[in-house]
Amino acid sequence: MLDAITIEPASEAQACVIWLHGLGDSGAGFAPIVPELKLPKQHGIRFIFPHAPMRAVTVNQGQTMRAWYDIKTMDLNNRADETGVLESMALVSELIEQQITQGIRPENIVMAGFSQGGVIALHLACRSQHRLAGVMALSTYMCKPELLSKEKTSANQNTAFLMHHGEFDEVVPLQTAKQAKQTLSEQGFSVKWQTYRMGHSLCAQQIADISYWLKQRLGSAI
Repeated sequence: MLDAITIEPASEAQACVIWLHGLGDSGAGFAPIVPELKLPKQHGIRFIFPHAPMRAVTVNQGQTMRAWYDIKTMDLNNRADETGVLESMALVSELIEQQITQGIRPENIVMAGFSQGGVIALHLACRSQHRLAGVMALSTYMCKPELLSKEKTSANQNTAFLMHHGEFDEVVPLQTAKQAKQTLSEQGFSVKWQTYRMGHSLCAQQIADISYWLKQRLGSAI
């Protein structure tokens, strides 16, 4: 089971957002975003920010750091190591099952991720047996898009996918994210796409837009 930072709401949790960080970061990197979302004080949303496992990352001279998968090459078509992606997908799936056991219905769970975390969020949601409240993929791309047509499930075919990307992203080129969005759309997933004048990061307007989207997706818990 993954270690995580969990932020409980003031009232009983009715919904949950599981938010995955990027390469070399930790759950602590995104946890401070919760107050910035300016949700109503009595909302019932539990936020979970898991820490990725420690592993050696090939393109970073084999340094050990928190990573959802190894990056063996900067070739965009093979950047995400599928074995590591599947391992992390299984770990995050356990988190989802844990929330369901604790009484949170799948349709009240949002799966979110930034960069590497977004890769996991997309891979998992497209193959999940649970219909989720929404999927948020920020500054990210897709692992093995050519396999999606064979591996996808129908559970989240009508779930809202939100994809955000920086127009000046120096880590994950904008075109790579556009290709992921196109693949999702071609496979029948519902994607809302938005770009911002930023690099590989988040910006104030984007956070406001995320807040609005979460309120739409999890309105029953607010």
